[in-house]
Amino acid sequence: MRRNGPDLLRWISILLLLAAVVLFFFELVAYSRERARLPAQMTVGGVAVGGVTQTEALERLLQVYGLPVELHYGDEIILLNPSSVGFRLDSEAMFAAAELARTETDFWTGFWDFLWNRPGDPLTVPLRSEFSQVELEAALRDIAARYDTPPSAAKPVPGSSSFEPGTSGRVLDVGRAAELVADVLNRPGSRRVNLPVVASQPPRPSFATLETLLRQILDVNGFDGLATLYVADLRTGEELNLAILNGETISSEPGVAITAGSTIKIGIATAFYRYFDEPLDSETDRWIREMITLSGNDTADWLMERIDPIRGPLEVTETLRDLGLESSFLAGYFRLGAELLIRYNTPGNTREDINTRPDIYNQTTAAEIGMLTADLYRCANGGGALLAAFPGELRPSECQKVLDLLAENRIGFLIEAGVPEGTRVAHKHGWTGSPLDWIGDVGIVYTPGGDFALSMFLWDDPEMLWDPTSQLMSDMARAVYNFYNPPSVSNRSSSP
Repeated sequence: MRRNGPDLLRWISILLLLAAVVLFFFELVAYSRERARLPAQMTVGGVAVGGVTQTEALERLLQVYGLPVELHYGDEIILLNPSSVGFRLDSEAMFAAAELARTETDFWTGFWDFLWNRPGDPLTVPLRSEFSQVELEAALRDIAARYDTPPSAAKPVPGSSSFEPGTSGRVLDVGRAAELVADVLNRPGSRRVNLPVVASQPPRPSFATLETLLRQILDVNGFDGLATLYVADLRTGEELNLAILNGETISSEPGVAITAGSTIKIGIATAFYRYFDEPLDSETDRWIREMITLSGNDTADWLMERIDPIRGPLEVTETLRDLGLESSFLAGYFRLGAELLIRYNTPGNTREDINTRPDIYNQTTAAEIGMLTADLYRCANGGGALLAAFPGELRPSECQKVLDLLAENRIGFLIEAGVPEGTRVAHKHGWTGSPLDWIGDVGIVYTPGGDFALSMFLWDDPEMLWDPTSQLMSDMARAVYNFYNPPSVSNRSSSP
């Protein structure tokens, strides 16, 4: 019995050893098979690919990232195929990184962890992909073209100086939408994008629309004389220069010469500040104030004499010429019997198609006096032609002083009567006695919808009556005001 005991133990030991060897090789084969696959804790491009081959992992990525992106434009749903915008996975680079991560652990170290069932650290391979930004934006612009609702501008009411409200619209913010879609294209999760659609307010009507409305106003009033009008948008620089004679358009270049009357006093004030600086002495300050607010002819002459006792009017004209205003001039003083210092032939008064018989002492055109007034506004804000033409001679504060004085010129007619009460109007008017040979008003109108320069002159032969003519100018001013301040959809009573 003692002889067989050791033999039994030996065989048991041999069997256990063989079993251990078999188990070792079994586990080694199992680990080798697992090592040939991607690590269990690995994600590639945000997609779990642990325990599968690279081919299977690629199929998973293509399935996830190949799903269409669901674009929501309001209630509309549009499916965007990633391939339509050139989306492509850089699978070669991603799986090269995955292979490096798979093999960076020593074989036997990994096998030891496998035997003890110790999971490895999570391994993450970031997404590498590309798409065409140009193709994506083109696709979004195509969506915008199909689903955007553009706003419409306010429309003039035929036969009146008012506008109908415009309509708001909705438009796709293509830039922001491209950012959102690009983010979703590179995410394995939700494939839905709520496109950024913004409300768009009605645009202001075009100057062509304003011109049509002004023509309608002249037609409705049966005006058969000359109407010259100049509008300058002081925010954009856009201009409207219009000349209509007996209902027909005539060339506005060069402008039609017309008696400037008291409107030329804007030029006198501008020229005076070219030579004299603020603060003025009390007497001179009173003169310039009375010239503008009371339309004083004597004070206008005194100011020009301060510039030059003999050539004062010509010095004012030189200032206007230096600004490129070729048809605007003063050829003598205002007082009766004043000497005609020079006879000016200008582009405006040598036209052959129209002759308003303007005063040989004092002329301008609607556009030129309007441009001068607009330049005062720009000068007061630190820019414009005045400061460029007269550096160191004119200052913004002096231009502002002229505008402030023009705003004190309150008559309750013409431009003032065409805008809502309380609107700031810095203007200078002029006309002959009744009946009217001509009438004009030039100024800056300050409005919520934008400030603008407006210059209007009417002339007719035979002369015009005050009431219908002044009312016609007020109607035209109201039309321009409403052009800049059209009624909104929610407030249809905003126009005067």
